[in-house]
Amino acid sequence: MVNLRRGFKKENTSLRPAAPLLIAAFVLPVIGPAAPRKPDSRQADARVTIHFSPGQPANVFSPDEALGAGVDGHEKGEIDKIYTAANIRAMRSAGLHPLTYRLRTELGIEAWHWNPRGRWSDPTRRQGYWTSDPTSSRPILTCYGFRLPRRGSTTDQANNDGYSRIDDGDARTFWKSNPYLDAFYTGEDNAKHPQWFVIDLAKVQPLDTIRIRWGVPWATRFSVEYWNGPDAIYINENAPGRWETFPDGAFKAGKGGESLVRLSPTPLKARFVRVVMTESSGAAPRGATDVRDRLGYAVREVELGATDGRGRFHDVVKHGRSNKTQTLIYASSTDPWHRASDIDHNVEQPGYDRVFRSGLTNGLPCLIPVGLLYDTPENGVNALRFLKSRGYRVDSVEMGEEPDGQYITPEDYAAFYVRWARAIRQLDPNLKLGGPCFQTTVTDVAAWPDHRGNRSWMARFLDYLKEHGRSKDYQFFSFEWYPFDDTCAKPAPQLARAPALLSGVLTRLQNAGLSRDIPWMITEYGYSAFAGQAEVDVPGALLNADIVGQFLTLGGDRAYLYGYEPNTLIKELTTCDAWGNLALFLADDDRRIRCPLPTYYAAKLCAEEWVEPGSGRHEVWPATCGIVNPKGEPLVTAYALKRPDGRWSLMMINKDPERSYTIQPIIGENEAGREIPGPVDLIQYGAQQYAWKPQGEEGHPLRNLPPARTRLPDAGRITLPPYSISILRVSP
Repeated sequence: MVNLRRGFKKENTSLRPAAPLLIAAFVLPVIGPAAPRKPDSRQADARVTIHFSPGQPANVFSPDEALGAGVDGHEKGEIDKIYTAANIRAMRSAGLHPLTYRLRTELGIEAWHWNPRGRWSDPTRRQGYWTSDPTSSRPILTCYGFRLPRRGSTTDQANNDGYSRIDDGDARTFWKSNPYLDAFYTGEDNAKHPQWFVIDLAKVQPLDTIRIRWGVPWATRFSVEYWNGPDAIYINENAPGRWETFPDGAFKAGKGGESLVRLSPTPLKARFVRVVMTESSGAAPRGATDVRDRLGYAVREVELGATDGRGRFHDVVKHGRSNKTQTLIYASSTDPWHRASDIDHNVEQPGYDRVFRSGLTNGLPCLIPVGLLYDTPENGVNALRFLKSRGYRVDSVEMGEEPDGQYITPEDYAAFYVRWARAIRQLDPNLKLGGPCFQTTVTDVAAWPDHRGNRSWMARFLDYLKEHGRSKDYQFFSFEWYPFDDTCAKPAPQLARAPALLSGVLTRLQNAGLSRDIPWMITEYGYSAFAGQAEVDVPGALLNADIVGQFLTLGGDRAYLYGYEPNTLIKELTTCDAWGNLALFLADDDRRIRCPLPTYYAAKLCAEEWVEPGSGRHEVWPATCGIVNPKGEPLVTAYALKRPDGRWSLMMINKDPERSYTIQPIIGENEAGREIPGPVDLIQYGAQQYAWKPQGEEGHPLRNLPPARTRLPDAGRITLPPYSISILRVSP
């Protein structure tokens, strides 16, 4: 799955005028009031049982540490519009306290100049490897990424407006692998970090010839392989099949330059071809003075196809300077070398001074990233040195973003991790380091089999750290959670599936060797990585609350909501009219808030009603309910807390879009369990409070009310309306 990270508009948007309703600083469109449902006196449909065994909670957490949100990069001109006093007040009103800073440049195959001031390795020509200064006399409000002219992959996960230099039709340009994966830096034989590129021909074709136009340095030992398996493979999927070397595809004395070679006496049919490089010439381009210029492998152009009976070679690779006109290429890594002219003004990252002075961190430590895959360790260390000098609180550092989405092998990511960790440790040995910030883990994060047949990305990453004596540098695990790619599908069945998806992922990761002795963090969560109506409708709110409750019950430590900034409607999928976005607030094109969305109220319910806001320690207790669909999937989920003052709080989510259920909350394992003592406060939010009018880019709420509140003498019978979140807590 490609995570498009929708801080960006894909379409121009406009919203209908909103009728005023005073609530905080927002204007809400409202049509008609909705009376809250009162408790049903009939027999309960089911019990919600809180499995309470004194002294044995499922988890303990503090809201100030556990319930957070993230800010990200955005489109040109958007940062100034987003970071206004009114927007900051609105964002903070959601009650989410810890903050994480997300790094869009890492997804766009760009180097990050987090400080516009810095130095080049080749200052005369303003090019080479960049290191930002650790100081700045002026506040850093906005910063930029720089495109990499030695890029190897056709597509990326940000704007996706770049292209590969391997098949761009220009022999003057070239792809070069990342020099930090060379033996000079890793201390290991280059065969342990093979670099490669994959050609995806889109369909099976007869192949027996390849022409590689090498750059400098070139590969002296390499092989050309084809995928022997189904006509469907993506780099990190557990697809059946294997890579096989063409009969004449192994080369042990490559001399660079241009070579047209036969790979097989007769054509073999394949869609995917991989060139694997394991030994470099170590040659440097003319005039090069930086050691990194002679490390790795460089390819100017590749042609692939078949030779006919007359000896004529027919190239089936499409060459072009656009990801829409060239054959798809996937590369193992990319050299972070670039020039001042490569600045990408279309993508803005909020400057560290802007973020930390905005109030969004709430005075708490922030989780920040360092660029890893397309950066240098010196640049990352200087960023931390800058934050330290400013007095900005940082407790955890996420090492890069979404390496699985960048097609990097676990051993290569681990080699980066080890080198960056050594550099950071010299600056501050107390910072917690972690990652890998998987882009999604709905299915297993797998890699091509190693020599032992191991395909588990996580297991191999952990093995590398252990074998190199660096396991102590891995201090937290992070991943992103966007469980549903298909935003055109009906939400109700997806909501019912959601708990099994999350629990299944965490179980598989533990089986792969991931320790529960380190914190586990969801550093982004939301309904989908693609736009859809569910995100701006009640189902998006239900899922967000379900994710938070379940993750904390399963022992998770932190969950950061994605979509903190006010945003507009966008459309990405073409199979339906799926307009939506990950956002707490719907905004106009100038990012002025028009109204809160259900996700805003779900965040407030979790952060200000279910928990007691602040630093108090909350005990999490498992809670179950027997209301399921015909597949046995839960239609009602429940999450119980014992708050710092000893009072119970229960969050219940009814995922049935049509039916209400009357439940009886019980504390205890057996039939003699006791009721939650009264009086109790009942806060409910759902379809009675909110209704969405789908109307393309002009979609808007028809009804938009805050949660309904009721005080009850006891918790004997509670009715859960269709599509709703209910918070039941003992009154003071």
